[in-house]
Amino acid sequence: MMDEKKYKIFVINPGSTSTKLTVFLGEEAVWEKKVFHEASDLAKFPDINAQLDYRFEMIRAMLEAEGVDMSSLDAIVGRGGSSYTVEGGVYEINDRLIADTRDIKGGIEHASILGVQLAEKFHELYGGLMLMLDPIVVDEYCDLARMTGIKDLYRTPSTHALNQKGVAMKHAKSLGKKYRDMRLIVAHIDGGITIGAHANGRMIDCNSGAGGDGPYTPSRIGSIGIVDFIHYARGKNLDELEHLCNIGGGFTSLVGTNDADVVRQRMHDGDKACERAWNGMIYQVNKCIGAMATVLEGKVDAILLTGGLTRFDDLVDDIRKSCEWIAPITVYVGEVEQEAMASGALRVLRGEVVPKVYSGKPVFDGFE
Repeated sequence: MMDEKKYKIFVINPGSTSTKLTVFLGEEAVWEKKVFHEASDLAKFPDINAQLDYRFEMIRAMLEAEGVDMSSLDAIVGRGGSSYTVEGGVYEINDRLIADTRDIKGGIEHASILGVQLAEKFHELYGGLMLMLDPIVVDEYCDLARMTGIKDLYRTPSTHALNQKGVAMKHAKSLGKKYRDMRLIVAHIDGGITIGAHANGRMIDCNSGAGGDGPYTPSRIGSIGIVDFIHYARGKNLDELEHLCNIGGGFTSLVGTNDADVVRQRMHDGDKACERAWNGMIYQVNKCIGAMATVLEGKVDAILLTGGLTRFDDLVDDIRKSCEWIAPITVYVGEVEQEAMASGALRVLRGEVVPKVYSGKPVFDGFE
């Protein structure tokens, strides 16, 4: 029997201050690097799109300096950004997807908009199939999850779909099951926090993390009574309020830093404000997990915890105390985004799935 071909895959994952890069041979990561971008360098650019050539040149120079063999690439996977909403899955990167992501049709300006654009630039150098998997605008919501109390204003997704679905698939595989056959709650807990209800291979509901919905985080304000916020906002300009919502809220507003390690050290040194900030965040995470259990009608196979803050055992223990009566809890510390993107490419290259075609239309555009 012939050995199965080990496809070569290059994964590009832009973040706010770094770009994570991995070269896979089959399922094995043979080279991995995180390219850091100094805040002072990024501040020179008027917007995120303007960073494209800067990041491209830094990555290209690093690949050359480290002698990474980029010949015979089978696929390049770029992290998906804020295009129009799509259903979950693997997509072939086409011109329309690149243009709509660059134009931020999904309304969320985030470094992930550079993923498909960088994939195209490296494709011009090295070739390979260009793919995207589960961007931040995955929309598989059930209809009732879309509703608000304002006519023609609907809840829209802004989630860690890539890591949530990646962890869900990894967990299902560990049990010898399929993601599509499980009912799961997945909580991504880090600088952003999103908690999703997954039923039969679809994320049917989730708080919109970047949209200000859900628990507060180290740097985001989370959900708040809208009338209270209107009163608070009087006399403040929109730029100031937007900064508060996405960067200057959460721990930053409450205790002056978004560094979780610093907050915890102060807490252990007796700082009551840090203790309240930390425990309040966990309290809100627990409430959101409970809410997603009702979305799944209490029929939950497992609760999966992931993201950088799950490295703290006491956070996990507190969630277990409040939520493990719902379903067994399994922890996947950190994130599986790189391996999830590579796995999506492997499914295409092995002929297990056909990549979807990006249509340039949102999944949902209002009820009739």
